[in-house]
Amino acid sequence: MISKDEVRKLIWRKMVELNVSRFPPPFGRIPNFVGAEEAAKKLFTTDMWMKAETVKVNPDSPQSPVRLKALEDAKTLIMPTPRLKNGFLLLEPRSIPEERRVLASTIRGAFIFGKRVDVKDLPKIDLVVVGSVAVNIFGERIGKGEGYSEIEWALVREDDKVEENTPIVTTVHDIQVIDFRFETKDYDLLVNWIITPTKIIKTNPISEKPKRIYWNMLSENKIKEIPILLEKWKNIHNI
Repeated sequence: MISKDEVRKLIWRKMVELNVSRFPPPFGRIPNFVGAEEAAKKLFTTDMWMKAETVKVNPDSPQSPVRLKALEDAKTLIMPTPRLKNGFLLLEPRSIPEERRVLASTIRGAFIFGKRVDVKDLPKIDLVVVGSVAVNIFGERIGKGEGYSEIEWALVREDDKVEENTPIVTTVHDIQVIDFRFETKDYDLLVNWIITPTKIIKTNPISEKPKRIYWNMLSENKIKEIPILLEKWKNIHNI
């Protein structure tokens, strides 16, 4: 079966060749793509978006329209900090001036207008939006290869901030949607919905979402480089 790394290289190269990637270059990251705003607008028409009061959205460029709209729609926004170095930021739209929402939806602005919150103190999350390099109709997703979306999900899942039926959405370009399977692991995050600039796709997940952190699959270095993960590990081992 084809490896995730092979799929990443395929998609990144294809996006460049077809001129559908935006700055910065897609290689090694969740790619910013032409039509990100259109994909976001499709998400905003869904019942799951309109009903959600608290949304968790990744900090990558292609999901910036989603973060901004969350604030405009008076939704509580939870944003993981890059590489989870500073845990999670909580942004309450009522405390952000209207003219500052665009700034607040960026990484820099989120640190200004958001507040760091322990996982146990986060509100219940109604909707999770993630970025992807590639995704298929079975809900299997490929990120940039560092596992942060999986760790974020596991952290909030263990504290019951999300449930099995909490919808996970990814917004991507159409060419990031593939029709074949690839290698997966038990900790991989499955998505329920794929939204592109042209369509909304309900996936058919072939397994359940992870319910816990797979410590045995995390390296010592990975645990040490993520403060909230290290703290949790120390608590488990009474260190």
